[in-house]
Amino acid sequence: MSDEQREHGRDASASTGDSRTEQYPVPSYAGAPGPAHAQRADQAEAGQQGFAGYGPPQPPADGFFPPPPNHFQGPPTATLPPQPRKQRGMATVVVAAVVAGLVGGGAGFGGAYALLGDRPGGTTLSSAPQGPNAVNAAPGSVTAAAQTVLPSTVDIRARVAQGEAEGSGVILTANGDILTNNHVVAGARDISVTLSDGSAHPATVVGTSPSYDIAVIRLQGASGLTPSTLGDSNSLQVGQPVVAIGSPRGLTGTVTTGIVSALDRTVTVQGEDGQAVVYNGLQTDAPINQGNSGGPLVNLDGQVVGINSAIETAGQNAGSIGLGFAIPIDQARRVAEEIMNSGTPTKPVLGVQGSIAANSAEGAQIAAVQPGSPAEAAGLQAGDVVTKVGDDQVADFADLMARVGAHSPGDQVALTVTNGGAERTVNVTLGSQPDKAATTSPSEGGGSGSSPFGGQNPFGGGGNPFGGGN
Repeated sequence: MSDEQREHGRDASASTGDSRTEQYPVPSYAGAPGPAHAQRADQAEAGQQGFAGYGPPQPPADGFFPPPPNHFQGPPTATLPPQPRKQRGMATVVVAAVVAGLVGGGAGFGGAYALLGDRPGGTTLSSAPQGPNAVNAAPGSVTAAAQTVLPSTVDIRARVAQGEAEGSGVILTANGDILTNNHVVAGARDISVTLSDGSAHPATVVGTSPSYDIAVIRLQGASGLTPSTLGDSNSLQVGQPVVAIGSPRGLTGTVTTGIVSALDRTVTVQGEDGQAVVYNGLQTDAPINQGNSGGPLVNLDGQVVGINSAIETAGQNAGSIGLGFAIPIDQARRVAEEIMNSGTPTKPVLGVQGSIAANSAEGAQIAAVQPGSPAEAAGLQAGDVVTKVGDDQVADFADLMARVGAHSPGDQVALTVTNGGAERTVNVTLGSQPDKAATTSPSEGGGSGSSPFGGQNPFGGGGNPFGGGN
């Protein structure tokens, strides 16, 4: 997915009272650059001239001023209207989110700003300097958190086949290891990273984790950087204040605030290859937009607790509506360490097959069990319905994937299972597999039985869970 280029799934509908609403994917993350992209240089030049003299803005070359509606917008994000669905009392949400990124979306954006006209002279207003309380950020404040994390946040621009993808990243090491989203750099021909001091550095991809939408890139010729402090996402509380930092719409170093709206949300987004990517996410109402992907979500101590990844959108509006999703830092840390140490991360293996298109709200029904898998060793069988992973409720197969994916290979998990009305608890020790493709990819590993969830198409016979094309 590209920060910038994707995300879809299901989500909660206030109109139906459902805690999860149905949504459909955009054609790719943010689409290929449209005509506005080609005009970027001219518009930037025209906008620069208008600002340089502090005079009135110059009209664009096409002769329209003010510009017609949507003149400065990037390519549209297509969204089909939600379909009615059965009301559910579950607290999980599967979102079809637009990746919080941007492909060629900066085209002409500068022209969207209008200068204020000159006002007649004659009135002079006085000003006073800020007091010490306004300048010195108190520990535990939004200001202090921003001051702590801004030096460790970077802007990432990747040249891809569709144009330019833009996202954000978090500095992990002083010599230039950067944590970001896989969809920000997937398919990049070259990558440029701009630090908080304005200096730009080329970067290369160290490794990626398609199933967790995580990537690590490394700057060339960088040293003495300020690494971020990673926090503990497992200790987060609903309602806790958080701060999001990134480069929405190319505006680097943007700081927004909100709260942790929910934990353990099942997030389903669409990858660059069209496959579904499912993970266990944090929900926040801190405004994040295209270009924020890969940037940090931090607590008020300035510790990174999540990596911003996806947003829910409404209709043709590709901006924030207060439904943002981040990858918990506990998951991202494990994956990033494995990438930095070996170049290839791992993911847990359960070994069952099912359909993420199914929406029974009664649990995850197992269609098949992979021979020799941890699931078979634990006694799971076709027809079983998993209703809990540990203490976490499971409403459908996507929930099962997200809950299992939140664990590490080798963890023992307790599954609550029903079959024919009888309930039992099954203890499973999860296996391990290199993460080279999204868990839902039927082709991962090159054949049947290679996927950690059964090795076959989890969509139930080849159907797209998003209800249609990409």
